[in-house]
Amino acid sequence: MEYDRSAVAAYFDEFAEREWDRLVKDAEAEVNFAVHVHYLRRYVQPGWRVLEVGAGAGRFTIELARLGARPVVTDVSPVQLELNRSKVIAAGFEACVEKRHLLDVVDMTVFAESSFDAVVCYGGPLSYVMGRRSDAVRECVRVANPGSPLLFSVMSLWGSVHKGLTFVLAVPRETNEAIIASGDVTAAALPGHKHCCHAFRGTEFRELLAGSGLRIDALSAATCLTTGWSDRLAGVRSDDARWAELIEMEIAACAEPGCVEGGPHMIGVGIKPGG
Repeated sequence: MEYDRSAVAAYFDEFAEREWDRLVKDAEAEVNFAVHVHYLRRYVQPGWRVLEVGAGAGRFTIELARLGARPVVTDVSPVQLELNRSKVIAAGFEACVEKRHLLDVVDMTVFAESSFDAVVCYGGPLSYVMGRRSDAVRECVRVANPGSPLLFSVMSLWGSVHKGLTFVLAVPRETNEAIIASGDVTAAALPGHKHCCHAFRGTEFRELLAGSGLRIDALSAATCLTTGWSDRLAGVRSDDARWAELIEMEIAACAEPGCVEGGPHMIGVGIKPGG
C-alpha cells in the first residue's frame, strides 16, 4: 500500500481529542505510556533541543518539557497540532516549546542536517508512512546530531494479534494470512477499517533502524505482561506501591528479547554514529 499523507492527516483530524485520551483511557494504556516515558527519561537530557515527530495532542511533549528539554513539535494533522498547543498551555509548559510545524516525517527539509540533540518519533509515524518508512528514518537520522539518540515506537504485528485475538479470529482466514504476510492493515483488506498502518515484526523493526545506520541501543515492547489485562488491573492501579512494582516489572519484561513483540507497540532506540 502506498503512503497517503492526506488520508493519515484526515484520520487524526477526525480522531481529535481521542488521541489525548488514548494513553490514559485504562490501566493498560497507562502502562504503555509509562514504558514510553521510561525511555524518554533514560535518553533525553535537560537543555536538549528535541525534535518531536508526530507529536499528536501533547502527552509526550509535556513529558519532554518536564525533563527540561526544548521540543520542536511536528505533526501531519492540523487538528492535532492545535490540540498540542492547547494541552501544553493548560499544563503550563508552552514556554518550553520552541516551535510547531505542520510537517511530514518523510520530508523534513525545513530542518538543517544535524540540528537536534535527540529525535522522538513516538505514536507510530513509521507505521503510518507504509512503504516510505526507510525515507522517514533517514530524515530523522539526517536532522539528528552525531551521537544523538533517536527514539521510535511502531505498531507490532504479533503483539496486535495477541491483544486483538478475538477480533482477529472473527476475520476470514485468507484476510488474516494476507495481513500477517505483509504487515499492512488496510481498508482494502478490512472494509470499513479506518486505522490503516503497517505492523512490524521485531526483526523487521531492528533491520529498519540498523539499515539506516543507527546503532541499536534498546528494543522494547510497550506492554507485555499487561497486554489484554485492562479489566483486571483496577485493584493494582488503586495501590500506589503495587502499581509502581508492576511498572518496574513491565519495563524489565518488555526489554527481554523474547518479549519485544508482546504488546501492540514496540519501542526502538538508535544512536547516530559519531559525536
